[in-house]
Amino acid sequence: MSDVNEPGQFDDSERDLDSGEDPKLVRRRTKKQNRHRRRVQAISVLPSMFTLGNLIAGFAAIHYASKPLDSVVAGTSGWTALEMAGTLIFLGMFFDAIDGSIARLTRTTSDIGAQLDSLADIVTFGVAPAYMILQLVSKYYLVEGSETVISPDHDDMFGRVFWVIAVIYVCCAALRLARFNVETGVSEALEDHMIFRGLPSPGAAGCLAGLILLHQEYLGRFSDADWMARFTGLGMAGIMLLCALAMVSRLPYVHAANRYFRGQGSFAYVVTLAVILAFAAFYPQEVLAVGFTIYALSAPMRWVWVVWRRRLGAAKRGAADGVV
Repeated sequence: MSDVNEPGQFDDSERDLDSGEDPKLVRRRTKKQNRHRRRVQAISVLPSMFTLGNLIAGFAAIHYASKPLDSVVAGTSGWTALEMAGTLIFLGMFFDAIDGSIARLTRTTSDIGAQLDSLADIVTFGVAPAYMILQLVSKYYLVEGSETVISPDHDDMFGRVFWVIAVIYVCCAALRLARFNVETGVSEALEDHMIFRGLPSPGAAGCLAGLILLHQEYLGRFSDADWMARFTGLGMAGIMLLCALAMVSRLPYVHAANRYFRGQGSFAYVVTLAVILAFAAFYPQEVLAVGFTIYALSAPMRWVWVVWRRRLGAAKRGAADGVV
């Protein structure tokens, strides 16, 4: 091991060495002091409870997704296992939004709280949605004599491809969260910033969970349209891959909560939000699926629009120069 340490780490030991004290005892005492400095002094209780609620919701979503997809969850009005899992993803999203707001209001931010939030997010918005998609795809992509082909050790090529797409999604979610922690400090993360670089992991999970809820709702309502259920179920793997790539991109996504729900707005703006909430109360699956899908597509569509406008402007300037 190297004896080189951080600047200023052994200032006290150097002073003690000059006093003639035993160097070994000085270094041992200094290492003990450094370990004590690295200990976590305090952790904010209330925000951490909501963060752990997010983690529990993600774990519960995986639990329900592992059940047979056609099974009905006891105590619900006919919800399937995937519907319960998708609902728990949105419950975790609610907890994830609340913990930051409480930490901001109570001024109880901490490094351990930020790290705990990322660990909970990777379960709820990374692992759980990927596992839910694998379970959905497994129902519609089977090989005769096999219960499922979604595994890395199966001979079927497409089965391995689906599994790799899920792995890519989980990895991109982890990279997205790690990049956000590095690029944004704890204090900055709780400020009223308006832009995300890359699709936020809750936005990606909301898009997938919303589409799963919509799929399950209309699959039960139109049970005779097996070809449609199969086509849309298998297509969810492609949507998951696009969401994964959007998370690690640098495309600017607006912070929806800060942009649309904070501050003051016009009377017409408040009426519009009230109408959307009314539709969400009666058609929650449709509103969630459409809303999060539009959000996931907003940055790529804006980028395409900007590039098209620039090229159109360059073509007009070139035509004008040619005329002159």
